[in-house]
Amino acid sequence: MNKVILIKYGELTTKKSNRKFFINTLYNNILKKLKDLDVVISKDISRMYIEYDSINENLVLKRIGEIFGIHAYEIAYKVETEKDNILDTIKEVLSSNIDNNNYTFKVETKRSYKKFSMDSMECNHFFGSFILKNFSNLKVDVHNPNIVVHVEIREKYSYVYLNEYKGIGGYPVGTLGRGLLMLSGGIDSPVAGYLALKRGIKLDLVYFEAIPHTSLEARNKVIELSKKLSIYGGEMRLIIVPFTKLQETIYQNVDGNYSITIMRRMMYRIMEKLALRFKGLVIINGESIGQVASQTLTSMNVINSVTNIPVIRPVACFDKLEIIELSKKIDTYDISILPYEDCCTVFVPRHPVINPVLSECIKMESRFDYEALIDEIMQNLNIIKINEDMDKDKYSDLL
Repeated sequence: MNKVILIKYGELTTKKSNRKFFINTLYNNILKKLKDLDVVISKDISRMYIEYDSINENLVLKRIGEIFGIHAYEIAYKVETEKDNILDTIKEVLSSNIDNNNYTFKVETKRSYKKFSMDSMECNHFFGSFILKNFSNLKVDVHNPNIVVHVEIREKYSYVYLNEYKGIGGYPVGTLGRGLLMLSGGIDSPVAGYLALKRGIKLDLVYFEAIPHTSLEARNKVIELSKKLSIYGGEMRLIIVPFTKLQETIYQNVDGNYSITIMRRMMYRIMEKLALRFKGLVIINGESIGQVASQTLTSMNVINSVTNIPVIRPVACFDKLEIIELSKKIDTYDISILPYEDCCTVFVPRHPVINPVLSECIKMESRFDYEALIDEIMQNLNIIKINEDMDKDKYSDLL
């Protein structure tokens, strides 16, 4: 039997006239993800098919499970569309996958090839009767079966499979444009990045660094988080912003309780310039409403007022436990809790303002020439190309 992995699109099928663009992007993303493996990929408007070397089956399945835009996938057995071929394949598949226990089953047929001699319901009865005759230990249960025998009938080939794997869904990365993620070393921002990738946004990552107040270990922590995101989003740019001089100037000139608010306003000004330079359509961050002083609605409003670029907060309405649960699922949690502070935590005032006043922010910002400092920052960015296979020992060679 010729095994293939059958890819189901799910949400992509709602795209009507744009469906081909979404499918072609998914196809290219799968090609990149499997480029080092022996695979042949074909596609049509409703399915994608991956023929592969069985030696690499587990690795292929693992990588497919990391690609956005896939609703479900299964290991299917490909045969020419003839009744006897399909029956022989059903018999062989069941013989290889069941033991002598008394299983229950049902048959689900999808007949895309309308010239086939039976419709879907007739196929279900026909194939089900065949199974009952050949497997005395199997009984029909259409409501809660142990086994579902899937048969997809197409014009040239048909596909038989038992198990279906759930994909991670969403849209293929790159279909909805580019965004810039404010990536700190904390728990929230990698989760926000993952959720943005799920909606098809290609990411550049931005890390605000304040050496010597932050450490090289903090930078390496962010690189490790970036690598985790690149598993789902492919190669990315990590833009390291030298923030020390501006941050020190803020704390020298601004009332302590307003320092975080002014710092965030400066970050958003820099993010807008980065978005224009790198063709980003949105700014993305890990802010969650009410979690800290700068994330009250009043604070968000005052901070947001410095930019006209849309700001997306994917975890804004998540509670902390929900964010932690997702961070564990995507394997960023253990990295995020490493004890290396980022520039948002090293200078936190004892009583940060939770309801800042915009006019007060403007007055404090007039005390120093922040535009000159931002221009200097933009001339001294460090950029690393991130991929999931980067060698940790080479970080120091990249800057």
